[in-house]
Amino acid sequence: MRALAVIVLLLWAGPALAVGADETMLPDPAKEVRARELMEDLRCLVCKNQSITDSNADLARDLREIVRERVAAGETDAQVRQYMVDRYGDWILMKPPFNVRTALLWLAPALMLVLGGFGAWAFVRRQRPAAQPQALDADEQARLRALLDEAP
Repeated sequence: MRALAVIVLLLWAGPALAVGADETMLPDPAKEVRARELMEDLRCLVCKNQSITDSNADLARDLREIVRERVAAGETDAQVRQYMVDRYGDWILMKPPFNVRTALLWLAPALMLVLGGFGAWAFVRRQRPAAQPQALDADEQARLRALLDEAP
């Protein structure tokens, strides 16, 4: 029974070994905290919806190293971000700035909402209720009676 428990625990702990750890932490804890905060603001170019802190991609690991090197060299947060933007474009930022190049990115949701609202309005407007049938005049009523009288 004990051997079975050990085997289960070893199999259960196996996936923990698959996660690589960054081994090149900065010696100064304050700089390491600053570097990690910067990493949270940078997008993994492979994963696209994760920061480089959360990603296990090789490129994300390389980007983490670049951030640490720049922080260790004494660059400010703005300088590190600008270096990454110059190299990879605004896409690398988790919250890209609003400018001419990113205007469509920021305005697309509102534009889609307006277009969807206009489409719904046009659809509803096109769906007019059916016209009410008009009453038969005396001539039509006489023809209807004649037709009904002829029917077997």
